[in-house]
Amino acid sequence: MIEVHGLGKRYGDVAAVQDVSFRCEPGTVTGFLGPNGAGKSTTLRMVCGLTPPTTGTTAVCGVPYRRIANPGRHVGVLLDASAMHPGRSGRETLALTARVLGVDTARADELLGRVGLPAKAAGRRVRGYSLGMRQRLGIAQALVGDPGVLILDEPANGLDPEGIFWMRTLLREFADRGGTVLLSSHLLREVEAVADRIVVIAGGRIAAQGDARELLAGTDGTRVRAADPAALGAALAAEGITGAPDTTGAFTVAADAAAVGRAAAAHGVALLELRPAADGGLEALFLSLTARDTALETAS
Repeated sequence: MIEVHGLGKRYGDVAAVQDVSFRCEPGTVTGFLGPNGAGKSTTLRMVCGLTPPTTGTTAVCGVPYRRIANPGRHVGVLLDASAMHPGRSGRETLALTARVLGVDTARADELLGRVGLPAKAAGRRVRGYSLGMRQRLGIAQALVGDPGVLILDEPANGLDPEGIFWMRTLLREFADRGGTVLLSSHLLREVEAVADRIVVIAGGRIAAQGDARELLAGTDGTRVRAADPAALGAALAAEGITGAPDTTGAFTVAADAAAVGRAAAAHGVALLELRPAADGGLEALFLSLTARDTALETAS
């Protein structure tokens, strides 16, 4: 289990994370989502004891991460796939990790096969690995100690479609065996396919969290996009329909499609997209939440 309560981090006058609270239960995959600079990586570093929080507390397996004896036997962590020693081979990297954790080094070869790094690749120095190969090696390293908890920051970066499918299957199987997974990713459709719970952070604060199916079922309203977002925004406002554009220029508004269409037609705005917001799944939810946060920041 992972528990985060009232977590905050300030760098001088800048509040990177503010009053963040959530729980990750055994047997679940929690997708931790947010735009760049939202505070995802800072939060994960605080959970893993790498960055001291300004306020709040975190616990993994019931205690702060730094108090876990031999933490790699309980918590597998991948925060930066580029942090491995470039002069060691993949096999040497895993064998050394196994020795440090007190695990049989035979587990290194077992995991190399499990993550799809064949013998030839395992014998090469890490400096010659592609990003996708480093991600596979990093996931193997996180699994060496046979932990019950996984904390992964953008583990799908650099993976091809086959690799993403493999990772999704691995995480689903890990959780189904009773493990706890906290997964940060910008690949929304992959998160939607594997996550049981979703936590969305924007501007350093929690924008939404809960059961994935319940959150996505609550994505109501209408999504609308025009060639001229400014003209569309003015047309909607003139008809009393409020909303803020997301990063694509689309609006998600609390009005039915007919009302939105009439508003656009009345002001001569040509639409490129008009559909129920729920059709967009996690992407629509994410964009609407982060757009709302951006609008609030701009207003303040």
